[in-house]
Amino acid sequence: MDLKSLRYFVAVAEARSVGKAALRLHMAQPPLSVQIRNLEAQVGTPLFLRESTGMRLTDAGSALFARAREALALAHEGFEAARAVGSGRRGRLTVGYMFSLGYAILPKLVPLLHRTLPDVELQFVEMSAATCEAQVLQHKVTVGLCMPAIQRAEVANTIVGAQPLRLAVPSRSPLARLASIPMQRLQGQKMIALPSLREDVDTSMVAALFRRHQVTVQVVERVETVHAALALVLAGEGCAVVPACAAAGLPSGVVVRKLTGVSEGFDVVACRRHDVDSPFIEPFITAARQALR
Repeated sequence: MDLKSLRYFVAVAEARSVGKAALRLHMAQPPLSVQIRNLEAQVGTPLFLRESTGMRLTDAGSALFARAREALALAHEGFEAARAVGSGRRGRLTVGYMFSLGYAILPKLVPLLHRTLPDVELQFVEMSAATCEAQVLQHKVTVGLCMPAIQRAEVANTIVGAQPLRLAVPSRSPLARLASIPMQRLQGQKMIALPSLREDVDTSMVAALFRRHQVTVQVVERVETVHAALALVLAGEGCAVVPACAAAGLPSGVVVRKLTGVSEGFDVVACRRHDVDSPFIEPFITAARQALR
């Protein structure tokens, strides 16, 4: 039994006539009669009573009729849903984001996505430097906003913005009184390090910055998240070089300052698997770039 057979059966049941149903279906009457007889043979019982006034459903036919219409409606709904998803009008987009980007980007990104993809269900998943790679590789997110890019052959990376470097210091520190902090003022300072995924502190961008300025610091702690670094800064354990977006979620007692003459920054990257074929990726990338301007 297939959908075509059910469609023929429903047409005859609604028209109460093979001839009228054939006209509605734009087909000849004899082939339609054959289809109905074949369907009755498959079911193993008559579905219609052939009367002089037309075709009347048997009890068995009535039982099939209600369910056949439901099946056809569901099939139509399924086809329409598939077309909507394929054309990018409907579906689900699961967005992963680094926690440090949350306050800075989500208030702008979420309204943009709702306007760009109004019928798409949006889901947001918080990630850290330790979890972002697994979330993307295991298809737990459709696309992730990461700092830095995920360096895996399976992953496609598109830069959508950048976050300048800032120095987080306790508000009671003498450095907090400066609008911009010269790199030489960090000589000998205690630092909370934010090593990148698959990098150690000696090969990170921040470590390269210190080497370029010939500044030596004391790395007293390494943490996975910006918020963990800020908590240790607040506790007086040292300073931390963080992305500028950290300013959006600062705890009271911590301030961020520019670094004099420093142009480096963290790339914000849209990461997704190469085998993810979603029509929502490009609209998402466009919206992310707008949100990070």
